[in-house]
Parts: sequence; structure tokens; C-alpha cells
Amino acid sequence: MTGTLLNIIAVLIGGTLGSLLGNRLPSRIQETVMHGLGLLTLVIGVDMALGSANILIPMFSILIGGVLGELLRIDDGLNWLGRKAEERWGSRLGQGKVAGWSVTRAFVTSSLIFCVGPMTILGSIQDGLLGDYNLLAIKSTLDGFAAVAFSASLGPGVLLSSVTVGVVQGGVAGLAMLAGGGLGEVTRQTPWVVELTATGGILILGIGLTLLELKKIRVANLLPAIAIAPAIVWALQALGIGQ
Repeated sequence: MTGTLLNIIAVLIGGTLGSLLGNRLPSRIQETVMHGLGLLTLVIGVDMALGSANILIPMFSILIGGVLGELLRIDDGLNWLGRKAEERWGSRLGQGKVAGWSVTRAFVTSSLIFCVGPMTILGSIQDGLLGDYNLLAIKSTLDGFAAVAFSASLGPGVLLSSVTVGVVQGGVAGLAMLAGGGLGEVTRQTPWVVELTATGGILILGIGLTLLELKKIRVANLLPAIAIAPAIVWALQALGIGQ
């Protein structure tokens, strides 16, 4: 779990620095920074989504995942956690200066940003299987800098996403430890990783649209798609059907 611990520390340090910086920035500057981050998030999402070898896999993953997510009400659950955290620590954390961005919204948005992506899955699997936390160390550095930018604009609620990072990455690493060698060699070119990445890119696009305030999408309710994409690939491989 070394990589996960590094990631948590990086988010906490970056979030703290960003919160201190954000308090010194006028709301207009914070809003412009947030929109810039939204544009960058869209670019990252498009780049990830275009990597699919068969667009039907991400499409069905999103469709099935969206139905499951709505039935499970994942978005409501994350927002409930955010509200509870806001009730308990909101007065201490304070709010961002960008209109409409509460501790809850900052927590949910940053949690999704830090936990949706191939580095989260690959890094956690490598850490759990081999004890190799190099990829998560790189992710931790990137997340630390991202936390500075996000907390400067969205507010200190970003700090709370460190809990989500710990739960998600720690959970994946733990599952990888249990699975052992059953996963085989896992790289960015592994078919199920390719489709997971493409599906994650679609979710990242949703986050970008939210940051740009163009459309509020319940991205959390699409999270099951991340697990469904690899499952579809494994099912096709078991049936001997090529992508």
C-alpha cells in the first residue's frame, strides 16, 4: 500500500498549498483557473477515449454502467458523504470563492478526477501484485500538483478526496493481492486496460463539462462502467470473439 499512502500525502499537501494560495486570489482569477482546468480535462478525456480498439465496448459499458449506477445511486451516496463532511468540517475548511462550489461539490469532483484513469488501476495492481509503487509515485506527483490547482479554485473540500483515493486505490491493490498471478502481465496495451482507459476517458469528459459549467453530469453514477469494460473484454476472449 506504499503507493496509495504516497498518493494520499501528495493530495493533502497539494490541497493545503492550493487552499492557502486560493485564499489570496480574487474570485475572478479562481474562476478562470477552474475553466482552464476544465478545458484541460476535456483534452485528457478525448485522448483517453480515442484509444479504444472497439468503441462498442465503451458504449455498452457506459450504458450498462449508467443503469447500475442510477439503481445504486452512487452519486447520491458520494454527495451524502460530502454533506456529512461539510457539516462536520465545513466551518474549519471554509469555501472556495467560485460561486456554487461547496465543500461537497469540490469533494465529489476531485474524488472522481483522482480516481478515474488508467494510472489508478494499473498502479494499484502493480503495487498490490508486485509491491512496485513506481507508477503510483508518478501519479502521486501529478495529483499533488493537480490538487494545488483544484483546491485554489474549488476550495479546500479537495482535501477530503484523499479519503476516496485511499479507499479506491487501497481496495484495488488489495484485490490484486488476492487475485495473485490470475491477472497475468498487465500493461497499458493489455486489451482490457485499453477499453477501461477509453471508458474512463468518457467519464473524464463528463467531469470537464461540469468544471466548465456547461452541463452537470452525474459522473459518479457512470463509475460501474469502469468495471464493466474489462468484464466485456474477458467475456469476448472467453468466447473466442476478437475485438
